[in-house]
Amino acid sequence: MTQNDTFTLAGRSYSSRLLVGTGKYKDFEETRQAIEASGTEIVTVAIRRSNIGQNPGEPNLLDYVAPSKYTILPNTAGCYTADEAVRTLRLARELLDGHALVKLEVLGSADNLFPNMPETLEAARTLVKEGFQVMVYCTDDPIQCRMLEDIGCIAVMPLASLIGSGMGILNPWNLRLIIDSIKVPVLVDAGVGTASDAAVAMELGCDAVLMNTAIAGARNPILMASAMKKAVQAGREAFLAGRVPRKFYSADPSSPAEGLLTPRKRD
Repeated sequence: MTQNDTFTLAGRSYSSRLLVGTGKYKDFEETRQAIEASGTEIVTVAIRRSNIGQNPGEPNLLDYVAPSKYTILPNTAGCYTADEAVRTLRLARELLDGHALVKLEVLGSADNLFPNMPETLEAARTLVKEGFQVMVYCTDDPIQCRMLEDIGCIAVMPLASLIGSGMGILNPWNLRLIIDSIKVPVLVDAGVGTASDAAVAMELGCDAVLMNTAIAGARNPILMASAMKKAVQAGREAFLAGRVPRKFYSADPSSPAEGLLTPRKRD
């Protein structure tokens, strides 16, 4: 992997392919330390759950995660209708001085946090028309991902498994179908539990991985953030290197069979 191996969102290139959330940490200081250890350049913030200026008398996340250092990615976690999501991101744009890059998620159930795709598609159409640069949390359905691309979303973010479940990538074949069928970046969002999950996502050819619980919920979030940084880098390098093909019918010795040395017979 070279220093020029970047990916682009909304016209800006990023070297780190790990995006990190800001929820579930014990305090903003731990949030800051974990984000620094992750090496991320993009930090996502739940507008309905984190104070970024809408509550002047409370601690402000942006005092610990500075917009001058990171790209802030406001998200609509906790929204269950298209109208809720659109209103939330309009507020985020005001709070962040016209910031247009956003993460859309419209949930269908509080029990499993699975995306409500009809509402998601409706919100995406409205936001794109209003000039937002929309990244979308969605199902791992290649048809609906292509619909989001056609609407004008700049990235799709299919779940690997349920939000916060730590179950890892349950359907790698669907992710490959999505990667092969659309041109916008594909980022795994939700379900990553440990470093090997992040590496697998990158080995499949995903452009990046977004996570929160896998880091914030670890016994040592700062150490896990460091592990995730390395896993994403390793997975990306493995993808670029190209793995050996799987062979289910025969073995292939790692050492050549020709020209073997013959042991000398003893007298």
